[in-house]
Amino acid sequence: MCRAHAAVRHLLGGLLETSVPVTIVDMEAGLEHLSRGTGRHVETLLVVMEPYYKALETARRAAELGRELGVGAVLGVANKVRDAEDREAVRRFAEAHGVPILGEVPFDEHVRRADVEGRAPIDQSDSRAVLAIGALADQLISLTATTSPPLEPPA
Repeated sequence: MCRAHAAVRHLLGGLLETSVPVTIVDMEAGLEHLSRGTGRHVETLLVVMEPYYKALETARRAAELGRELGVGAVLGVANKVRDAEDREAVRRFAEAHGVPILGEVPFDEHVRRADVEGRAPIDQSDSRAVLAIGALADQLISLTATTSPPLEPPA
């Protein structure tokens, strides 16, 4: 096993023994971290679903793998949503594959610009995407605080 994956898996397992109620981890895109056991201690998997066919297919495979690995809740997040057409494409795909959508992050030129300039997107106080991600984190914390595992997606 790759040392990086082993280290992250160990770190996540250690957090279970602390009083930290919620830990949100942004993993690299793809399926490798799941197949290497990094997600062994995961109660909820957020699958990022961008409105492009290849991205949606990757999200579908990640959701399937998460379920196979016994993750309690597999939820989708619509990402880089520009308009109603993008929103509907993600919604239809997610519904067809049994992935409840937790929330949405709009396409945001501030994030793209920050990436090009090598700056952290979170430093963009006027970023709609950063605000949406903060709201998603708050929603996850709230859901975790009010439910017993496994986390149930919103109705």
